[in-house]
Amino acid sequence: MNGIAFLQPGDPPDRFPDPAGAATEPDGLLAIGGDLEPERLLAAYRRGIFPWYEAGQPILWWSPDPRAVLLPEQLHVSRSLRRTLNSDRFSVSVDLAFREVIDACALTRASTGTWITPEMRAAYLRLHDLGHAHSVEAWHGPELAGGLYGIAIGGVFFGESMFSLETDASKVALVHLVGLAARRGVRLIDCQVATGHLSSLGSRLMPRGQFLDAVRKLTEGPVPAEPWRESACLTSALLPGRTQPGRLRG
Repeated sequence: MNGIAFLQPGDPPDRFPDPAGAATEPDGLLAIGGDLEPERLLAAYRRGIFPWYEAGQPILWWSPDPRAVLLPEQLHVSRSLRRTLNSDRFSVSVDLAFREVIDACALTRASTGTWITPEMRAAYLRLHDLGHAHSVEAWHGPELAGGLYGIAIGGVFFGESMFSLETDASKVALVHLVGLAARRGVRLIDCQVATGHLSSLGSRLMPRGQFLDAVRKLTEGPVPAEPWRESACLTSALLPGRTQPGRLRG
């Protein structure tokens, strides 16, 4: 398999091949093996690489071409979603229920197969404990109705997964994420692979070379780690055009 590297758990965390040489079939596969230690995961994301595999498989590392991304200023809010946002039907929190969000993402995909294996779950919980992984939760009363989680490094939020138990709940979480992006200097949200759900919210395809250049520039320097914990009632103040100035796999 041309361009695919085989990693060992003891290899240096940044021992990844150039994503430009990733396989075209399957699209973007560039490495197999290694481990899910925080240092390796952070090194992978800073290179535009993410793990994605199912139970019984070795760890598979990907960098597909093109890449689905959402530029915060290009978020599309439909009239029906705007009505939901203005209704205050949902309240929103950040980093208050990370464990519950990742478990709900896994559960909603259990019937069709999920990449959130016990090892993946443990790895992202550890990244959350270290201040690198974050969740946005949409609540209907006391019940968790939807949410998303991902990794924040510099000016990029690398979205991992989202779920919805009620209409528009995950979209509400994403709108809130865009508000957070504006306040925290996040300029690019990585959605990994295109879906109709994300496209309806404004995501688009970006050539891998352009994506890698953007990630390299936006993640330069040290990787700060801090919780994003907050809670708020989502209002129209978070809609595009009303956020403070600043420069996801559904």
